[in-house]
Amino acid sequence: MSEPILVPRREPVLNLPRVITALLIVLAIIHLVRTYVLWPRQDQLLLLVFSFIPARYEAAGLGVDFPGGALADLWTPLTYGLLHGDFVHLAVNGVWLAAFGSALAWRFGAWRFLLFSALATMGGAAAHYFAHSQDFVPMVGASGAISGHMAAVSRFMFQTGGPLGRYGRDPQARFQVPAVPLSGVIADRRVLGFLAIWFAINLLAGFGTLAVPGEEAVVAWEAHVGGFLTGLLLFDLFDPVRRAPVEVDPYDRFDGPDRPAG
Repeated sequence: MSEPILVPRREPVLNLPRVITALLIVLAIIHLVRTYVLWPRQDQLLLLVFSFIPARYEAAGLGVDFPGGALADLWTPLTYGLLHGDFVHLAVNGVWLAAFGSALAWRFGAWRFLLFSALATMGGAAAHYFAHSQDFVPMVGASGAISGHMAAVSRFMFQTGGPLGRYGRDPQARFQVPAVPLSGVIADRRVLGFLAIWFAINLLAGFGTLAVPGEEAVVAWEAHVGGFLTGLLLFDLFDPVRRAPVEVDPYDRFDGPDRPAG
């Protein structure tokens, strides 16, 4: 009897969590419908109802009646993250979502990831509102959530055996390494360097000195910062991975001659 031929297992080129694949499909379908199905006037109405417009919350004082009413006041801080300005904007955010969102989804699981993303999205809307409370320009894009993903992933991506390490027998184990505690972020030069570069890029883009592919002429950098800080601060509440135990020297409490020689 001939022996079976063993075919080496091939890893897929894009090994994305299902929740990320589903989100990318949803974002693409929404934009395709807006571009090829809706008439311009219908798309304009959709933006007024589902994009985030800071002046909506000042409508009473400005004498403006926005479509959607009070319900839109509740959902637009979240639904703006499902809309994009054009295909380039969608593609750029899709790449960042696949890169950083996947790492976080592998660690959190689908439902934790979705709730975390929703809060980062709303954190971005809140920051944008406080900076532009009477602005009538609609804000769209998933950048607030993605900024939150970046902040969260920065807490564990530099760790030994983490996402930046080499593939092992279980690639997903790279996303389960203990994270840097929030109090230790400043002490870790790699994390601190990542945070500094990220904030510098967003500040330069916000002041118009740096072109950001896929973004509007005016970058809503405050929303990026809001989403990023939300992700950085809320990470511990969602993280299911337990921290590594701190090794304590049992003789630290002894002084002088009672401490054995090393």
